[in-house]
Amino acid sequence: MTRIGYARISTSDQNMARQLEQLNQVDKLFQEAISGANKDRPQLQAMLAYIREGDIVVVTELERLGRNNKELTEVMNDIQAKGATLEVLNLPTLRGIEDDNLRRLLNNLILELYKYQAQAERERIKERLTP
Repeated sequence: MTRIGYARISTSDQNMARQLEQLNQVDKLFQEAISGANKDRPQLQAMLAYIREGDIVVVTELERLGRNNKELTEVMNDIQAKGATLEVLNLPTLRGIEDDNLRRLLNNLILELYKYQAQAERERIKERLTP
């Protein structure tokens, strides 16, 4: 089992230090400075190709994987299809729940809510940037 981190900032003006500090316990780290709206993210693709069954993909926030619901769903499905799990550091943990099926169900529900929130935030950003 490998803990794989993915860090992303939207522009080179932003600082990745906070994410890197939070991801200091991962075994392998992928990082890039590119907008989440950009589908061509080489380090995200490299990370998806790298993961294996039993691995844990760690991000500081769900939005690091993408901003729109469709893309987040695709990335999360890719992670699950490889038999890996996703750990989002700023989301509530469900480790105390012993029933695997219940924990998975609740985790998926929480992730769906956060995907919706990320999509809404992306739309608010677009509205602010549109004259």
